Amino acid sequence: MKRLFIIAFLALGLTGFAQSDSKAEALLTEVSKKIKAYNNISLDFKYELNNVSENIKQETRGDVVIEGEKYKLNILGVTRIFDGKTLYTISPEDEEVTISSDNTEDEGTITPSKMLSFYEDGYTYKMDIVQNVKGRKIQYVKLNPIDTNSEIKHILLGIDATTKHIYNLIEVGKNGTKTTLTVNSFKTDQPISKTLFTFDESKYSDYFINRID
Repeated sequence: MKRLFIIAFLALGLTGFAQSDSKAEALLTEVSKKIKAYNNISLDFKYELNNVSENIKQETRGDVVIEGEKYKLNILGVTRIFDGKTLYTISPEDEEVTISSDNTEDEGTITPSKMLSFYEDGYTYKMDIVQNVKGRKIQYVKLNPIDTNSEIKHILLGIDATTKHIYNLIEVGKNGTKTTLTVNSFKTDQPISKTLFTFDESKYSDYFINRID
């Protein structure tokens, strides 16, 4: 997967909406307040990547549980656990665990605990089309990068007009790549184990432990 931002788009820490549509601002603020009121969020999602010119088509499913800055993410056979301080990336296929104190991989990476805050800086946005999806009214907000050198052409964020929950996110790249994340299940304030975000190294005694300072 080229970036994790596409799977981690729901945390809202919205603080400023300069040079953007006032209606889009009001909607995103409402979504933000609602998301922040939850103790935790559990998502099942579908991830799709398409580039017709390069004949690339990828589709997979994943799930993530988020509680504040902490999260546990499963996708493409890899589990990522962030306990608030340390990130553990567990790859059964490689029999390897990577342990890092950094919760990002590069400047373009946006983690599940960040979610929507990725566009606080660097984007303008405005209300876009409304679609009826299986009886649900989905209002899209279009995000345009301020940086003209950005690899992103635009992003469409779909919001359920009734629940004010995120339905999907569509990123269109300047190279023709279209990446879509669709939420299949959105649950809040679920009972979760106290050890869900705890990495137990004893369970991976046969794995190679790669520690990155």
